[in-house]
Amino acid sequence: MNDCIVIIPTYNEIENIESIIRSVLSQHKPFHVLIVDDNSPDHTADKVKLLQQEFGGRLFLEIRKKKSGLGTAYVHGFKWALAKKYDFVFEMDADFSHNPNDLEKLYHACHFGNADLAIGSRYVTGVNVVNWPLSRVLMSYFASVYVRMITGMKIHDATAGFVCYKREVLEKIKVDNIRFVGYAFQIEMKYRTFCQKFKITEVPIIFTDRTKGVSKMSNSIIIEAVFGVISLRIKKLFNTL
Repeated sequence: MNDCIVIIPTYNEIENIESIIRSVLSQHKPFHVLIVDDNSPDHTADKVKLLQQEFGGRLFLEIRKKKSGLGTAYVHGFKWALAKKYDFVFEMDADFSHNPNDLEKLYHACHFGNADLAIGSRYVTGVNVVNWPLSRVLMSYFASVYVRMITGMKIHDATAGFVCYKREVLEKIKVDNIRFVGYAFQIEMKYRTFCQKFKITEVPIIFTDRTKGVSKMSNSIIIEAVFGVISLRIKKLFNTL
């Protein structure tokens, strides 16, 4: 069986879904893809079902009843991937903000390097973001600075959503314990990995904002991240993380 699964959560991504699936599955490395769709009203899941006829055995679909947040979608995907015995589990957006050509860089960092978690980092070599307004770049960049100050993690892109985990990491951190859903979910995953003393490596990428579809960012997600970091640090201090 293939050792790599790319988890892509979707909600109303009909404009991007076929292109992103074809791009991932056309990589030199024969990745598998799991779409976790939150019952998209635009029929994203129906398009995936059609593509499954073409990519049988490499493209999988899990449909949830309603939109329940990015974090819970990934946890659903993690549990599915662990049950299927994949060795390398990837997170990736559906909107091409993450370049499928960079998947192999993350894989190499974990498989041939010594990383347990490889992060596709926007900030490890400067600011590598295209088409974002300056206000959002600053918010994202300083969010990672804030996370480093509070948690002690030496990670430049703590909110990154383009990553590769070795299965041992997901097994050790017990994904059922993950509680946050947005930016804070990405921070929590990295912090739990860090607290378990796994090796974390940042791989430089160029992040390009979506050109199709609608961003899922909201003020509540930002607020969750700000206060979630403090909550994680307190839990760690009292050994309740």
